[in-house]
Amino acid sequence: MSSELSSNSQLDGNLWSPLLSPEAIPEKVTMDEMLEKYCGEFGLWQLRHLVLSSLAWLLQGIHTSVMIFADREPAWHCLMSHAGYTTPRCPTTAGSMCDLEPSSWEWSGGKGSSTMSEFGLICGDKFKVGLVQSIFFAGCMIGAGVFGHLSDSKLGRKGSLAMVCILNTIFGILTSFSSDYSTYVMFRFLTGLSAGGTGIIAFVLGTEPVGQSWRGVAGMSPFYFYSTGIAVVSAIGYFIQPWRSLYIASSIPSVIFVIFLLPFLHESPRWYLVRGKVDEAMKIMQKIAVSNGKPNIPDGIVLALDNEVNEDVPNSQSDTKEAVKGTILDVLRSPITRIRFFLGVAVNFFSSAVYYGLSLNAVNLGTNLYLNVALNAVAEMPAYLLSAFVLDRLGRKPVAIGTMWFSGVFCLAGSLVKSTNEAWKVFRMVCGLLGIFGIAGTFSILYVYLMELFPTVVRNAALGCATQAVQLGAISAPIVVVLGGGVPFAVFGACGIAGGFLVTYLPETLNKPLYDTMDGLQEAEAK
Repeated sequence: MSSELSSNSQLDGNLWSPLLSPEAIPEKVTMDEMLEKYCGEFGLWQLRHLVLSSLAWLLQGIHTSVMIFADREPAWHCLMSHAGYTTPRCPTTAGSMCDLEPSSWEWSGGKGSSTMSEFGLICGDKFKVGLVQSIFFAGCMIGAGVFGHLSDSKLGRKGSLAMVCILNTIFGILTSFSSDYSTYVMFRFLTGLSAGGTGIIAFVLGTEPVGQSWRGVAGMSPFYFYSTGIAVVSAIGYFIQPWRSLYIASSIPSVIFVIFLLPFLHESPRWYLVRGKVDEAMKIMQKIAVSNGKPNIPDGIVLALDNEVNEDVPNSQSDTKEAVKGTILDVLRSPITRIRFFLGVAVNFFSSAVYYGLSLNAVNLGTNLYLNVALNAVAEMPAYLLSAFVLDRLGRKPVAIGTMWFSGVFCLAGSLVKSTNEAWKVFRMVCGLLGIFGIAGTFSILYVYLMELFPTVVRNAALGCATQAVQLGAISAPIVVVLGGGVPFAVFGACGIAGGFLVTYLPETLNKPLYDTMDGLQEAEAK
């Protein structure tokens, strides 16, 4: 009798087991597949997330450009009366303040109008103004690598963005209390250290949850915010001209962002996935689906890394896996990513030298400084719009080549003429504006392009190094500009042509998925 009952119980177990087995065999999908099939590639959730993260680019534009106005050369005038002169005017032979006795003139707005007037950065010490700029970009170069690595590791995208924004706020305010030139340089370096990681972290955070068909357009969006930041600081600088007050005022947007906007940002689900936190990634994907008006993701769907899709899956989608880690050394070990890395670094250096070099040349137009900087920022926006329009139609590679060569050709044209009359001055100015127009489009394309060239596990580390190359180009640009004449145009033209030539060796990434791991990328490239 007992054996009969035992047999019946085994039979009952076999009858019920098929009803439970489907739940134990979920379907594994990649992030891009889940966005396309269940969440929506670009809906209300991604739009809100992209706008919030892109506002950090506005802050970066402010912190980068504020020194143009804080370090400007303010107006000065001769004293009405001065011992040793029979007239209340400066000698007509005086070409600048350096030709006058120190007691024969004064700053129109007082010594506190700029760092140049307060710290005496004139005549033989005028080079120190450019030195501050170079040191700021040196800080950006270091910060891009440091915070790029931190955002790929335990700190995450959102944690790293919060850190750099808080540091930007602190250092920006402390800069206004600088008692001497050395202290001012130190705080500008520290501001650059934190600002250098802001853009790349915000870019990756904002674009990683976007589906591949919308990634190109979404990736161009932050550059509008950067240009807007330059225009905003131009307006702030126009109404608040004393440099100490200017640094405090320009830090207020960062305070607003950190307190009122940053808490509404979510961590990147891709970062959660590569860190082995599948359950956290799935929670965000569920939020994306609900916010975009999609049904809840079915229980039998599991989010997985691209190299795990064809493997046997675990019984629970919420299992915590071992984190997949990667560093810049992994990028250099792989032949595929190594060549991409070095080409990307070189192209970023050339494009940065052209962009910042032409931007610095614009101050020699003799127009109102505040209006000139604002117009330059606005002029970049059509380049972003045009690049976004053709990016998903022609592809990343041909657009990057075309914009760099477009800029290079007009720079070379500007180097062939001399400013002997007004007509040729206008011609050279137009060449410079067209050069900036082209290279601004290149800049926006490269962020999208390079993001797609590297897998999630090393993306920020690779882009951080590429951003360091951008800062190195920014450091080098002022050195070329001081050569004057047609030399800067010739050098920047050569950089544009050379950069476009190097892009020809990079692969096209249009309509290709964002890979999560090095193995996933290598397997796809091997097919």
